[in-house]
Amino acid sequence: MRRQPGLSVRLKLTLSYAAFLMLAGTLLLAAVWLFLLRYVPERAVLVVPDGTAGSSVFPVRSRLLEVFAPRAAAVFILLLIFGLLGGWILSGRMLAPLTRITNATRLAENGSLSHRIKLEGSTDEFRELADGFDRMLAQLEAHVDEQKRFAANASHELRTPLAITQTLLDVAINDPDRDSGDLDERLRAINTRAINLTEALLLLSRADQRSFAQERVDLSLIVEEATETLLPFAEKRGITIETAGELTPTTGSHTLLLQLATNLLHNAIVHNLPDHGTISVTTAARFNTVVLTVENTGELLSRQLVSTLTEPFQRGARTHQPGVGLGLAIVKSITEAHGGTLTLMARLGGGLHVTVALPVDQA
Repeated sequence: MRRQPGLSVRLKLTLSYAAFLMLAGTLLLAAVWLFLLRYVPERAVLVVPDGTAGSSVFPVRSRLLEVFAPRAAAVFILLLIFGLLGGWILSGRMLAPLTRITNATRLAENGSLSHRIKLEGSTDEFRELADGFDRMLAQLEAHVDEQKRFAANASHELRTPLAITQTLLDVAINDPDRDSGDLDERLRAINTRAINLTEALLLLSRADQRSFAQERVDLSLIVEEATETLLPFAEKRGITIETAGELTPTTGSHTLLLQLATNLLHNAIVHNLPDHGTISVTTAARFNTVVLTVENTGELLSRQLVSTLTEPFQRGARTHQPGVGLGLAIVKSITEAHGGTLTLMARLGGGLHVTVALPVDQA
């Protein structure tokens, strides 16, 4: 929004300094008049003792005013000049950090997020403002870089099934005698994968935007619902799920928290031992948080690999496993959208230990 041009802050401070100095001078001269000149008599009274020769001159108020007024005016002029010059210099020195902050803001407005103010000196209001602005730029730059990587990965993941579909259709057109049943089945599988990826992207966007209604839910019941849904899938893979929990009230979206629990359990089932794998699921209330823990057996994982599992399109050590690589990324977004924390640790014997901590509902 365009506004009317006005006085600069530096000029306002300069005028304020000069006005304050003039006011102080006026008060000082008024004090001189009030406490000194008012006691000077209007007329001179000369007392000569008897037998004393000579004469004396005694000052009167009118003569003092004639001498005092021009000099007082000269002092006011000097104070005005000194106040304007001194105020201009002092305000310039005081506002120098603000100029650097303004320049950095203009660079950020033009799209340059790598610039930092790095204001020197002791901690004061300008230093706190500059440091806060630097932190904001760093977070914004990291967020933009993350969005760029996400967009690039999403484009790549969406392009893959489309390219495969195009290839299969080209083959079918060039070979009319090809069995259409196999083609239909492969196209259906590729289309399902594309739909799952699109739905995962939409869910991730919804969690990031925190566009959901808040309601009181019991996390243990949500985990139980997710476990019952995925139990046939786990039994088909020969994996045992052990559950234990207590009342864990929290506030959030039932749908998103159910997706969180489902993703954690599905990830634990898929990335487990081929046979006789186990999954331990527990819920508990600790102080001001409710905690969901999912621990599964599996392959040995390095710390470096574990630190990347919540990034989008990361499928862990076994990249041939099914999925779109957004399971734990969605879990992280849902957790942060509910004001919680997500912790991933590699188990010593192989597998993964995941902990989700959410604020407890005090109602």
